[in-house]
Amino acid sequence: MSGKSGEPAVGALVVDASRPSVIGEFRGASGPYWQLRPVTGGAEWQADPEHVRVANPAERLRAENARCNARSRGERL
Repeated sequence: MSGKSGEPAVGALVVDASRPSVIGEFRGASGPYWQLRPVTGGAEWQADPEHVRVANPAERLRAENARCNARSRGERL
């Protein structure tokens, strides 16, 4: 974590423990919540920072692979 109040850097891949198996990209803070966006595109969601952790190397690899696959299918990210 590197931003203010322990926030990760914008664009960092994180895991929201309240959404099992969902890896998001940190987009910033809005009040007491953090804004996360699915790595394969879609709507942002708000997460309680207490439930968010930085993705481990295996999770980051899986997320980047999913992003590449979505891009190759022509999906909007």
